[in-house]
Amino acid sequence: MSETTTVRPQRASTIDQWDFEADVVIAGYGIAGVCAAIEAARAGAEVLVLERTGGWGGAASMSGGFIYLGGGTPLQKALGFEDSPENMEKFMVTALGPGVDKAKVHDYCQGSVEHFNWLVAQGVPFKEEFWGEPGWEPAHDEGLMYSGGENAAPFSGIATPAPRGHLPQMQNKRTGEKGGGYMLMKPLAETAEGLGVRAEYDIRIQSLVVDDSDDAGRVVGVVAKRYGKQVTVRARRGVVLATGSFAYNQEMIEAYVPRLLNRPAASIEQHDGIGILLGQSLGAQVAHMDAAEVAFFADPQMVARGVIVNARGQRFINEDTYCGRVGQATLNTQDNQAYLIIDEQALEAAHATESATKFFRLEPPKWTGETVAELESEMGLPEGALQATVEVYNRFAAEGTDPLLGRRAEWTKPLGAPLAGFDLREHTGGFTTGGLKTDLDSRVLHVSGEPIAGLFAAGRCTSGVCAGGYASGTSLGDGSFYGRRAGQAAAAIQD
Repeated sequence: MSETTTVRPQRASTIDQWDFEADVVIAGYGIAGVCAAIEAARAGAEVLVLERTGGWGGAASMSGGFIYLGGGTPLQKALGFEDSPENMEKFMVTALGPGVDKAKVHDYCQGSVEHFNWLVAQGVPFKEEFWGEPGWEPAHDEGLMYSGGENAAPFSGIATPAPRGHLPQMQNKRTGEKGGGYMLMKPLAETAEGLGVRAEYDIRIQSLVVDDSDDAGRVVGVVAKRYGKQVTVRARRGVVLATGSFAYNQEMIEAYVPRLLNRPAASIEQHDGIGILLGQSLGAQVAHMDAAEVAFFADPQMVARGVIVNARGQRFINEDTYCGRVGQATLNTQDNQAYLIIDEQALEAAHATESATKFFRLEPPKWTGETVAELESEMGLPEGALQATVEVYNRFAAEGTDPLLGRRAEWTKPLGAPLAGFDLREHTGGFTTGGLKTDLDSRVLHVSGEPIAGLFAAGRCTSGVCAGGYASGTSLGDGSFYGRRAGQAAAAIQD
């Protein structure tokens, strides 16, 4: 074989000797990869994980750790929240669309309670405590939180609100270093190791190997590179791709999600889309490649207490909803133009909360004004625009209502004076959620609709339960759920 390789598939007949061999070979040791490894090993397969970094974890271990689960999990019940798979499905189909894979969402919701129990059985801890304040994540180690706007308009009128952001209990929390994601990955990695799963680190997958004696072109291995040297790995039963999103592949971002260009991506730099490209090299379908999670880098405690306006001084979303939803609306419908207007009393109340002091650097506002007219002038907004917005908002807020956007009464208070304006332009960033199309057994589907023999995928290199919308926890949720399915299905193949 040549010293260089591309994503084009390699023929097995060209490989004289395999450097490694296993029944199931998994590319990527994040949440999807570790769950695939556990289930494949439990099914009796010899499992080898190939990880391009120096250790397990991936983006999952750096994340906040939310896993989107519901349908009546033991944690929900213990904390007094009623939910059902049908109610959960109603929310997800509405909030994560348009164009969600309804069969996959139904399957996920029906299996959600079992999946929670499975995670607990692997040693993942969940504290029986609810965090009900606005925020990206709990201030402490609480185990349950609203994480998708379930209790805000418009979803609260479509499905009965229930918190589904399940968060592993944290110890010595350090956001971005050792948070809920680390506490999720650690027991899972230890479980995999205890089952005899092998791992090879600092090894980067580059192409798939297909059996050229098989008319179906069955995937039988991978070609990778380690320290500049080519490495061949045989998979006797199947290959599982768990390589993450394409958030750090500039060409793919330009082609599919140009709004994310040059925006900080909430993932690790190894998310370069290689798994998607490898699947496409064999004719795999892709879905929702334009979909993305959009983080909104602002304090939810402040956002819920103020009003957000666009460049025309108009409100465009209910500010008490999930901040990721605010971010998507800002980036996708307002050309990334957003400003937060808040009065002094509300600002002081927001700054006094625990989540504000723990997670956000409290910067001074860019503009201030003794009146709305003065603030409007300072911000350079069209004359009268912000004044009209605040007048309408305040008129109804005095009665605790928001007929325009449906904000909840507890957060709907008239704006007083003096006021502050925060510049939230360029305060968005995110990661991609589209990818390879898979079936309910995590088999990668060819453009013909048929499974590609021997190839499985899970996690952010696939199109999971999200199609356009997002809720915190859906990435770790469907990654772990369908990672398990991938491991089970790959192990079931007879070599």
